[in-house]
Amino acid sequence: MSTKMSSAVETTLPSEWDDDERMNFLFSDFKDNREVNTMDWDSKMNFWTALVLKNCRDRRTVCVNLEELNKTFRRKEKTPLGLATVIRSMSRCGKLQRESEFAANVDCGWLSWGVGVLLVKPLKWTFSSLLGGSRVALEESFVVIELVKEKAAEVLKLYRSSEFASRSLMSFQELCTLTSSVCADESTLCMALLQLQRDKQVAVSLNEGEKIVKFCQPGQARVSTVSDVDIGIYQLQQSEKLLEERLEKLGLEADKCREEARALLREGKKVQALRCLRGRKRVEKRADNLSGQLESIRGILDRIAQSQTDKMVLQAYQAGMTSLRHSFKDVTVEGAESLLDQIQELCDEQDEISQTISGGMSNADDNELEEELKSLLDESNTDLDVPRNVMPEVPSDDLLDSLPPVPHSHLNVSTKQLEEELKMLAL
Repeated sequence: MSTKMSSAVETTLPSEWDDDERMNFLFSDFKDNREVNTMDWDSKMNFWTALVLKNCRDRRTVCVNLEELNKTFRRKEKTPLGLATVIRSMSRCGKLQRESEFAANVDCGWLSWGVGVLLVKPLKWTFSSLLGGSRVALEESFVVIELVKEKAAEVLKLYRSSEFASRSLMSFQELCTLTSSVCADESTLCMALLQLQRDKQVAVSLNEGEKIVKFCQPGQARVSTVSDVDIGIYQLQQSEKLLEERLEKLGLEADKCREEARALLREGKKVQALRCLRGRKRVEKRADNLSGQLESIRGILDRIAQSQTDKMVLQAYQAGMTSLRHSFKDVTVEGAESLLDQIQELCDEQDEISQTISGGMSNADDNELEEELKSLLDESNTDLDVPRNVMPEVPSDDLLDSLPPVPHSHLNVSTKQLEEELKMLAL
């Protein structure tokens, strides 16, 4: 069911929320020793862990603290007693991390940004660490590691699909506006940027008090630091944007002067109408000057873009040449010629061996076959037991008389049948 909780956040609560008996158990505190009843302890811990993560997603934030959780999950004037244990358990298994520790792991001057990255006074964290106690302060803020990684991926995806994708640098305020649909506030955005910086996908800098964010471009493994060249390009882009806005305003002002002159002329106020037209001319002249400046800036930006493209192509050529040189590192023309000569020699030697073998085998085979044939003839004569050079006697009787009489039906075989039989025999 969808319920509106005390934090004014609409969320879908689990079905157990309406079961008083079940919720009385879940709202009770954890046993000091988990081994007393492992199943109940784990069941309660899994319930609150999943609910904490879900509530953070609903609020589009990545941070939690005990005070907010107590207010959010208040039910029938009761507050869950085991949420501090839930936070400690999630911290031990790496699902949560203190916001101060999370920010301190990134080597950058985020504290100088002054955008409220750290929500709890560092003094409280210091005392908590020095005392070494496991007590969780009500206001102490924790970062949900799983959610901050998801939020960082959303911010990066949103940037790369926006009109700013062609620009490596953008102001923090522009980024706030761009990511307002995925980040609940500046603190959430800062946490996402910290994660992106940890992943080497973002670099941050301050330029004349303005917060600047540099994104890693497609094809790059990691983002480079913000250089003077980057700052110069950023300033040109900002000037281009400012001139475009001014030109738009001057255009609207010129149209307004024209409409006013037309209205005065209809009223017969020719002098005032001429004054409005002169004002329109002055506005158009300023617009022409700004238009020329804008074209100059765009020309410079086009040249910079072309130079960056040329640089990328040259780097690709250089990489290709290095790879090609490395591929032929141990290969020379003399070596290739020597290798081909050796291959030809081996082929010639193989041909000679083949010819020798085939020639020798033919003479030997003929002699062996003649001997084998002679042996077979001798064996045949022995088996028949017929003396050599003795021919059988010629019969004295007429051969035709000794043949049996042929039936009359056999004599009537047609010529066609005989031809068919001959064909079968031939097959």
